[in-house]
Amino acid sequence: MHEAGGETLNLLSSLGLNLSPQTLTVLAIALFVATYAMILLEKYVHRTVAALLGACAVMVLGILTPTQAWASIDFNTIFLLFGMMNIVNVLSRSGFFDVVARRAMIVTRGEPARVLWIFSILTAVFSAFLDNVTTVLFMAPVVVTVVARLGLRPMPYLIAVILASNTGGTATLVGDPPNIIIGSVAGKGFGDFLVNVAPFATVATVLGIGLMHLLMRVRGDLAGAGDSERLRAALTDNTPIKTNPKLMKQALGVFAVTLLLFMIGHPLGLEAGLVALTTSTFLMLIADLTPVELFEQVEWTTLLFFMGLFIVVGGLEHVGVFQTVAAGLTNAIDGNIGAGILAVGFSSALISGFVDNIPFTISMASVLRELQVTLGPAMDPLWWALSLGACLGGNLTLIGASANIVVSDIAAREGHPMGFVEFMRYGTPVALITVTVALGLFYAAFVLRGG
Repeated sequence: MHEAGGETLNLLSSLGLNLSPQTLTVLAIALFVATYAMILLEKYVHRTVAALLGACAVMVLGILTPTQAWASIDFNTIFLLFGMMNIVNVLSRSGFFDVVARRAMIVTRGEPARVLWIFSILTAVFSAFLDNVTTVLFMAPVVVTVVARLGLRPMPYLIAVILASNTGGTATLVGDPPNIIIGSVAGKGFGDFLVNVAPFATVATVLGIGLMHLLMRVRGDLAGAGDSERLRAALTDNTPIKTNPKLMKQALGVFAVTLLLFMIGHPLGLEAGLVALTTSTFLMLIADLTPVELFEQVEWTTLLFFMGLFIVVGGLEHVGVFQTVAAGLTNAIDGNIGAGILAVGFSSALISGFVDNIPFTISMASVLRELQVTLGPAMDPLWWALSLGACLGGNLTLIGASANIVVSDIAAREGHPMGFVEFMRYGTPVALITVTVALGLFYAAFVLRGG
């Protein structure tokens, strides 16, 4: 497929088949469904291969040109992942995670329930003030180390970290990409999210951890703390940890600067991806590490998966699927803000569970902005419903949010592959209940305020 003389040539047009816009729309939807089906069939096709096959088909069939496909990739997300992977890898090389893991074992006393609650709460708090991808890149390796030393099954604890990162990130402007988009389009600030979203996100977070506790107890994941001798050895282990103090100080210093820039960078126009890419490159320079040493630890399959999925979803966006959905919601609302809260919130949650919530939020935010012209401040609750739905809905499936995929690949690297269905056994019920409760409380608050 190539472009020449302003005309887009692809396999079908070269065969004399000129497809109508309606046919291209059907093709884009079919390719998305087929790609998603292949991702579900993870035993037969690796999800990265599935995403790349879908991306190639989108271009070969002429839904997107290569230039359009490239433009549909959210490089802010890709650079953020790449940069933070490198910083976390340097921290790992320095022995930092081993030090944190040993101290965490002492605090939790090896009790599975304490491990669940402490790490989930820490993840949620960090995700509220950083972005959730950065948080899970930092937290997941620590959790893997702790549960392995305690002889616990790591999968439920890693899923708990994912769920907490998405619910915690919902609370603030900077915690999750949809909130950043909403803040930019609607002109809302950090304080607006704290007042209108954070209380309901906090309820969702505590409820989500409690539900994970219940599910893990019912399924036997909290039955014990592993082998008693292994636990005793882990808690009393005084073997010196091999560390590189100089490298650890350098990495922690750069990490701290990165987090600071994340928090203050948005008003300055500094995207998180640019910050992470710049600081990680600077760390390579001062730590005297070669790219080869670091890049071999980068989760390239994760990056390629996201790039492929962005292109497949970009095909849907290009043919107007998201715009059609958003316009349909607008017609259904018909000026009724209360009905709009429920329609926008629940549809956003459902859609965000199956496609990346970034392009949907962009499309829906554009529609809400048009509504704002006619309804004014009265429609502000719809912005917050969109935030709650898009962010919390990411817990529905393994591909619902960036943090999910990142943790999944970290787990696979550590020898604990996270299955799509296994994630849904925990994530889907937690997501459905937390979304329902959070939006229900938000709707009740709207009614009580005289809405």
